[in-house]
Amino acid sequence: MKRFLFFMAGLLACTLTLAQIKVVYHLSEGIPQASRAMGNIRNHLTADPTVKIVVVTHGLGIDFLLDGATNQAGQPFAGSVSELVSKGVEFRVCNNTLVSRQISADKVLMEAKVVPSGVAEVAKLQAKEGFVYLRP
Repeated sequence: MKRFLFFMAGLLACTLTLAQIKVVYHLSEGIPQASRAMGNIRNHLTADPTVKIVVVTHGLGIDFLLDGATNQAGQPFAGSVSELVSKGVEFRVCNNTLVSRQISADKVLMEAKVVPSGVAEVAKLQAKEGFVYLRP
């Protein structure tokens, strides 16, 4: 019996080690928060290239995912977003925000996906898909 329990404990530990970490970055505060998040995400991927990252935006948090958006130094976000997408990062934009701010969905970078509700998306990722929540 001891051997069986030891085997099962080892198997569980092995399974947990192999499980992919999934993280949702939640952005709602605008360009400074987006700049911090982009740096955090790059660092995160360097530390763990296998991590699954989804960035969910609403409110002012969508601004960096709009055509022509630049950081505080005047550098466009589009290149950084494309680079992170090529590494598997997903970007999601709240349609409720687009509607309330009267922004056409065609102004959103093509790498980003429009979802019905940013807050509902964060809740779904946490509750149903096992994502860890981070807010830079």
